[in-house]
Amino acid sequence: MAIFLNENSKVIVQGITGSEGTKHTARMLGSGTNIVGGVNARKAGQTVEIEGKQLTVFGTVNEAMKETGADVSVVFVPPKFAKDAVIEAIDAEIGLVVVITEGIPVHDSAYFWAHANATGNKTRIIGPNCPGIISPGKSNAGIIPANITGPGKIGLVSKSGTLTYQMMYELRDIGFSSAVGIGGDPIIGTTHIDALQAFEDDPETEAIVMIGEIGGDAEERAADYIKANITKPVVGYVAGFTAPEGKTMGHAGAIVSGSSGTAAAKKEALEAAGVKVGKTPSETAKLMREIVKG
Repeated sequence: MAIFLNENSKVIVQGITGSEGTKHTARMLGSGTNIVGGVNARKAGQTVEIEGKQLTVFGTVNEAMKETGADVSVVFVPPKFAKDAVIEAIDAEIGLVVVITEGIPVHDSAYFWAHANATGNKTRIIGPNCPGIISPGKSNAGIIPANITGPGKIGLVSKSGTLTYQMMYELRDIGFSSAVGIGGDPIIGTTHIDALQAFEDDPETEAIVMIGEIGGDAEERAADYIKANITKPVVGYVAGFTAPEGKTMGHAGAIVSGSSGTAAAKKEALEAAGVKVGKTPSETAKLMREIVKG
């Protein structure tokens, strides 16, 4: 099983003709993703060949969905055009939009997030500023390398792209049902809690790894949710134990003020909810391996 993305997903790429869109479309195709077309209003009607596959470029998401049956879109659109691209996907009521773009203004993210809510949440948003989602052996929507792990019984939800890759590699002997990189911006679509519940509901996910980072209170809220709703074992890691107070670190959402949002406070909240928290990514992987192997 998998969450949000599986072997039946039909994927389009908004921004398929740009350098990043073309490069990662090739990688997604190479990892078995069923990409059925792309979107670029200025190149509508053209055909592009990527990895030996002829892909039609449509003028709109709505048109692409009608012609191909697409239910997932991956957005590789520059920051200043990304808001309109995501709103277009939401208005077309595509089931999942994965927003890879980094550097989208926060008020733009707030706008399309609010628009999704106001129109009934028919479109799940993953991101922005994220690596996407992979269900190994089934489909890959985004920029996560497909060759670092295989299918298995661990679910992974992470704010950090690079730590997603490291955790997948360290636990490659066990494998993953799905790995979701939710992004580290202050406003994102899918949250830790959304992914935790989806993994809880997935019969073939046996245990969950949750990776957080300093700043905000998402991890504390996830800890409360785990305590009340999640029965499967969860291990965690929080990036940023050595971050100086009051300084923005890495992702736009990672800022610490006083004791609020610190790695230590997040670790404490997670452990109080019964989550085993590693001091390093490797120690976290070791904790998960011990759980899975009984």
